[in-house]
Amino acid sequence: MIVKKIKHKEDLRSVILEAAKKLFVHEGYEATSIRKIAKEIGFSPTTIYLYYKDKNDIVYALHQVGFGILKERFFPLMAVDNPFERLKALGKLYIQFAFDNPEYYQVMFMMKEPLSFLNSQKENNEWIEGELVIEFLKNTVIECQSKGYFKEMDPIAVTIHAWAAVHGLVSLHVTQHLDCIKDVFDKMETMEEIVYNSFQVLVELMNSSK
Repeated sequence: MIVKKIKHKEDLRSVILEAAKKLFVHEGYEATSIRKIAKEIGFSPTTIYLYYKDKNDIVYALHQVGFGILKERFFPLMAVDNPFERLKALGKLYIQFAFDNPEYYQVMFMMKEPLSFLNSQKENNEWIEGELVIEFLKNTVIECQSKGYFKEMDPIAVTIHAWAAVHGLVSLHVTQHLDCIKDVFDKMETMEEIVYNSFQVLVELMNSSK
C-alpha cells in the first residue's frame, strides 16, 4: 500500500495513475477494479471517482501520460539534419523509452483498452497521440527518400515496417521472451544494445533492398 501525504489534487491524480499502471500490467486490466486501486493507495473508491469516472478513464489517462513522455524525448531529434541518422535515432529513443518505461509501453502499445475507450467516444475517436508519433516517423522517411534512401519504395510501407519491427523487438523484451534466450546470442552487448542493433540492421537492409 502506498503511504504518503498528498497535498494537491495533481499529486493524488499521479498516485492514482501510478498504482493503476502497476495493477493493470501485473494483474491484468479485467482483474483490476477501482476498489483494488483505492486499496493500493490507501484511499476510498469514492475519492478516485472524484477524479476519474471509471477504470477506462484511468487507463486512457495513463496512455496520454506515456505519450507525453515519449514526445518530449522525440523533440530534440527535430534538430538532426541528416534524416537517415534521425531515423536511426528515432528507433534508438523509442527502444530506450520502452526499456525505461515498460509499464507505460504496455499501456500505450500492447493493451487494447485505451483505444477501446477512445473508440467509444463518438465525438472524437482519433488516435491523436499515436498519429503525431507516426507522422514524425513518416515525414522522416519521406525526407530520407529526398536524399536518395529507400529508392522506389512506398514511404507508408517503410514507415509501418520500421514501426512494426521496432515494436516487435521491444515487445519480445517487455514480455521477457527475448531475455529468456539471450544466452543464444553469445554476445557481450546489453539487451537494449541487441535490440537497437537489430533495428539498425533492418533499416540498412530496407535501404539496400532496391
